[in-house]
Amino acid sequence: MTPDHPADFDDPDADLPLPEPLHYAEQALLGALLLEPDQLAGVPDLLPEHFANPSHSALFAAMRTLTPPIPEAHRASPVWLTAVLTAALITAPGLDTPYLHTLINACPRPEHAPVYAQMIRAEDVRRTLREHAVRLEQLAHDSTLPEPAAVVLEQADALGRFLDRAEPQWPRQPGPVPRAVPAAATRAPGEEDLDAERLLLAAGTARPEDLASLVWLHPEDFGLPLHQGLYRCLTVMVRRGDPVDPITVLWKAQQHAVLNGTDPSQVLDFLSQPAGSAEHWAEHLYTRALLTTAHTAGREITDLTHDPAHAPHHLIPAARRALAPLTRIRARRRAPPTAATPPVIAARRTPALTTSTPLRAIR
Repeated sequence: MTPDHPADFDDPDADLPLPEPLHYAEQALLGALLLEPDQLAGVPDLLPEHFANPSHSALFAAMRTLTPPIPEAHRASPVWLTAVLTAALITAPGLDTPYLHTLINACPRPEHAPVYAQMIRAEDVRRTLREHAVRLEQLAHDSTLPEPAAVVLEQADALGRFLDRAEPQWPRQPGPVPRAVPAAATRAPGEEDLDAERLLLAAGTARPEDLASLVWLHPEDFGLPLHQGLYRCLTVMVRRGDPVDPITVLWKAQQHAVLNGTDPSQVLDFLSQPAGSAEHWAEHLYTRALLTTAHTAGREITDLTHDPAHAPHHLIPAARRALAPLTRIRARRRAPPTAATPPVIAARRTPALTTSTPLRAIR
């Protein structure tokens, strides 16, 4: 009986992903170099690690180690193909002669080798940027790290360095820079975080003079709108030299429509129970805000790289823009709230990162 749909066939390759255009660009370039070895001189900036396919990378690496034959010898015998295959088999033992002929047949125009190389380099930028962004996301959510802010900022610096290296090769072109869809909040503040916010507000109410040194903490670092409003009221009162105690803070909050139906007795209750120092709780909230901002930046950059319409010359400025909030929150303090102090990022030199996929090192 004949199946009614191709999916009804027992095809072992049915679940394999379809090849991407990059696969054919890599094949076309290698085919061009096998047909015309002198085309290697036209792709001096291409490196083996720019290839996505490990076998293709091995073939290109082999070509770079060999001296191309003179045209007459190349036309007379397959010495070039034999030498390339022999050298590549050391790191890619699955290669064979028929596949080299497949590569040759995949190349429509050998003289277009520089164009194929540019395609490969463009996709390498996209792939590496995505790996960096995914790594930033993961580290920002890794609760097992002993110094999470320091690790995340190191990864942000690595991403910044990658953008710095790529930008001269892919300068920005006229046209709008793509904007990432704002990443949705991954989770609501936990009770531990909300307790830290309440304890900070209570400590600041009990010792308002301590708030003067916390200029690096902003109301938006609080997860609850009520707490954001109370912190704004507190900082304004401290700046003006107003008397501060739970009653005066509650009154100021009412004047500025901060309570919004909240039971005033509950606010008075936690404002009247300070524990610990304001700076201690501020460190907690600042670190949480920094990690949340880093996670959002990583998610937005990852989403940008999944759109094939974005070329590197647009992806690079878009990634810098996505990283800008992390740069701003980091710049609030001369030293982040961690044991290790990463270097401060300049406005144009944004933070950076590495990848979660251990298949290859991120450059």
